[in-house]
Amino acid sequence: MLRIVLRGTLTLPFIIASFPAFAHDAHSHKSSVTGSEGPPSAYAFPLPAPGSYDLPTIMVAAGGNVLDEKGRTHDLAQLLHNRVTVLAFIYTRCGDVCPTASLQISLLQDLATATPEVTNRMQLLSMSFDPDYDTPAVMAVYARTWRSPKKEAPEWQFLTAPDGATLAPLLVAYNQSIGPKPNKTSSPLQFYHIFRAFLIDRSGQVRNIYSLDFLDPNLVMTDIKTLLLEEKKAPIK
Repeated sequence: MLRIVLRGTLTLPFIIASFPAFAHDAHSHKSSVTGSEGPPSAYAFPLPAPGSYDLPTIMVAAGGNVLDEKGRTHDLAQLLHNRVTVLAFIYTRCGDVCPTASLQISLLQDLATATPEVTNRMQLLSMSFDPDYDTPAVMAVYARTWRSPKKEAPEWQFLTAPDGATLAPLLVAYNQSIGPKPNKTSSPLQFYHIFRAFLIDRSGQVRNIYSLDFLDPNLVMTDIKTLLLEEKKAPIK
């Protein structure tokens, strides 16, 4: 499906230090595409109706040992089953790309909260690729900045890995390249990385991959609805 963008959706005039204040404070916006309540879009043409296009399978979503905010071990592959998932790779000391992505995901969570037909059938996962710093306790603090406190909101888990050796094959499987930035000062370690978020269906298949410019809440919600409508035609086994 061809998606034409009038301008970079996430070229946002936010000062990085102000991101936490935006996390879940008054996210009600009128959509420039639909005119309804929801986050704004910057597409030159209206998004297609859910179910009017196909999202072919790209690859099997990889598993591996991950830790949740309470330090409990899970197999990522098991977490991905039974709900449509948006999985994003981030790290908490990121000063640019990751806060922008987390803001968009928080807006997607708000949009899903207001969409009862998808709320309990989807989930959000943010996975750190900096396990040396991003311990479960650090991820729990980061989660409080971005996650909606509403009980009816879809689940949003913030995950990390036990260590770098456990994380490495997971990054390879998702083609998530990272590298340390040269650090000539005493500032915290930062990484070069290209942001990637994965739309995964309820059988654990990757169906779309979003760059930062395409992580638009309305677009992602349309894709989620498309996968759920697809299940009605061929129910998940």
